[in-house]
Amino acid sequence: MSPRSPHGGSARNQGPPLIGTTITHRRYVPYAHAHYAGNLVDGAYSLGLFGDVATEMCMTTDGDEGLFASYSDVQFRAPVRAGDMLEVRAELVGAGRRSRKLAFSVYVVARGAATEAQPGAADVLSEPILATEATGTVVVPDLGA
Repeated sequence: MSPRSPHGGSARNQGPPLIGTTITHRRYVPYAHAHYAGNLVDGAYSLGLFGDVATEMCMTTDGDEGLFASYSDVQFRAPVRAGDMLEVRAELVGAGRRSRKLAFSVYVVARGAATEAQPGAADVLSEPILATEATGTVVVPDLGA
């Protein structure tokens, strides 16, 4: 059974992928991932999430998990903390025969706000905070060969 693309039909037999296709995941950051004072999470956490959305992008557009080839730019703009709820996005911004250029972003959309009386308290942010952005390239098999 061939995978279905969001723009209809089989991703494997569609022709070139649709520029502008966007994949979005939401992820809670567990406290087990805090490595630094103030419950800060290392930047590699965001990069791992980019790998997840990149895999779904490749599956959606090309019917294959693909392989991450490189980052051409990574910017850490704001801290990510344990207890945050993140929105992770990948947008297809370019496509070659086998390569796909993706623009990534991580936004903090909610933040843990624990108190002694309410250890599980959290605040949904009225304005998401851009925490990390990057550009990367993935490659997929040449299924037309």
